[in-house]
Amino acid sequence: MSTLELTKTKMKQGVWQGVITGAGDDMPKIKVTHQNQPVEGVELVHNEKADHWLLSVIIPPEAIADGVQTLMIQDAATQTELGHITVMAGEILGDDIRAEMDLLRAELDMLKRAFRRHCVETA
Repeated sequence: MSTLELTKTKMKQGVWQGVITGAGDDMPKIKVTHQNQPVEGVELVHNEKADHWLLSVIIPPEAIADGVQTLMIQDAATQTELGHITVMAGEILGDDIRAEMDLLRAELDMLKRAFRRHCVETA
């Protein structure tokens, strides 16, 4: 189980930022994906005074499209989901059900990969 915690701070000019706590001085291994593809432009900066890491994620152009797009943020060491970034664009959404469905699909894909890996490791 991951001891890392992610708290969103802001999103401005296409850059999402959050604070990661629980890593101490060791740089956490963070993986950000969009549609199961790694996202470039992920940066971690250590704030020694506050004892946390500032995570910055540049929203990739392919994630800016009509509908709902979800970027998954994981602890790469434990494959634990730390959070997600949801980008909605285009027509006004009547309900947030599409955002929830997209998040559920992404989480289901992550669970399927983890289950398959578990089956291979215990076989």
